[in-house]
Order: sequence, then C-alpha cells, then structure tokens
Amino acid sequence: MRPVIIGLTMFLLTFSALAGTFVEKFNGRNLDGWEQLIQSDFEANPDSWEIIDGELHGTNPGGLFRFLTMGDEKWRNYTIEFDVKPLQKHGAGSIGIAARVHGTAAIVSMIGDAPFPLDEDGSHVVCFGGAFHDNNFWVFGSEVNSLLKLKRWSTMKFQVDENVFTFWINGKQVLKATDEWANNEDALKAKGEAFQFRTGGVGVVISSYTARFDNMVITGKDISNQGQFSVTPQAKLATTWGSLKGF
Repeated sequence: MRPVIIGLTMFLLTFSALAGTFVEKFNGRNLDGWEQLIQSDFEANPDSWEIIDGELHGTNPGGLFRFLTMGDEKWRNYTIEFDVKPLQKHGAGSIGIAARVHGTAAIVSMIGDAPFPLDEDGSHVVCFGGAFHDNNFWVFGSEVNSLLKLKRWSTMKFQVDENVFTFWINGKQVLKATDEWANNEDALKAKGEAFQFRTGGVGVVISSYTARFDNMVITGKDISNQGQFSVTPQAKLATTWGSLKGF
C-alpha cells in the first residue's frame, strides 16, 4: 500500500470543516459497496478489479471503458482526487475519473492517446459526458497533454461545480470545461434525461491499461464524513450495463 502523502493530510484538515469528506484507502479485502460498470456486453469481465497490497488494481486490455463506481446518486457538486500508477499500457488507451454517475450516464475527465471520443491522434486530456450503454457522447473540452508515466505515481483530481468541470494532474490544472447547455431547458429536453448530468456518484475508468489506484478523497457539501481509513458508501449504485456478474 502506498504511504499517505502529506498533501492528502493537509487536504483533509483544510476541508473537513467546510464540507463532508469521504476517504477510501482500499485497506479491506473486498470491494463491498463498489459496482463494476462495463460499456459493452461482449467485453464483460467480473475480474477487472481487485484489491492487491492495499491498493485498487484494475486491468483492461481492451479499448472500451471499464468503470468501478460508488457513491450516492444524489451527490451534486464535489471534488474527487486519487493517486494512480499505470503499470502497463496495452495499446491506445486512457485513464480517467468519472463523476455524476447516474444509471448509464456519467461525466468523465481522462488522459490518454485513444482517439475516442475526439477522433484525433496524439495524447490529450478531455472532458465529456455520455450515456455509455447507447454509445452517445458530448465533448465539453480537450487539451493536448503528455501521458502519465508508467510505474510512477501521479495524482488526478476532478471537480464538478454546477456546469463547470475542472481537471488537475499532479497539482496542475490541465483542463477547464463547461456544459454550455446545462441551463438551457429546451436543449436538455432535446438531449434527454441521460444528458442532464446533474447528480450522481463517482468512479475510476480505464481502457487499454493496467493500473493501481489509492488514497481516494471525495469532498463536497453533499458528502457525509466517512472515516479516513475505512468507509461505507452512502448508497451502492445498482445500475450496470452489460451482462455482468457481481463481485
């Protein structure tokens, strides 16, 4: 298990009085309260995620997204942060953070060199929302950025604040995007409920990577304080896409 960094401790002290803080350090032997979501039936694999040495280990040799999610579908504005160490890259792929996971929809900020959802070459960060079961997506913004280094820990942070989405890597803001249609009722009706992205849980996302995750911190006024070393989610997200067995 990776040692807790000083920055994480300062983060907790700074924000504990201002908002609820939920911490997951993956110290347990199982993933109770977490739900695996897979983009397509034919890539379903219930063994994509496991706990190894007090860290979350995820593997996805394919190109489609695999999520591990938790939280309350009523969460609205919050920040999610965690440490990630890519161990192996299996091809053009991405590593990311999911927010406002609700049913089959989510907002994702990720870093990678997969052409989806931008349909372009090169490494980049991108923020987009989508109804993954329908393969229907809306890109909010993107920037050119170098990839995470293999076998080295990095920190990823994603904030959702109403219709503004901000993404940091190793303390540096790499993307700030806006859902321009969030306050347009006619546009929301046209896009449908799956594209309103107003509330939902959180998750980690991988495609064509094997990676380790640790020291997850979620902070926001809707978040209940859940201890620093072992936590119980407020509500398990029961929705999955694909024919998927439980853990």
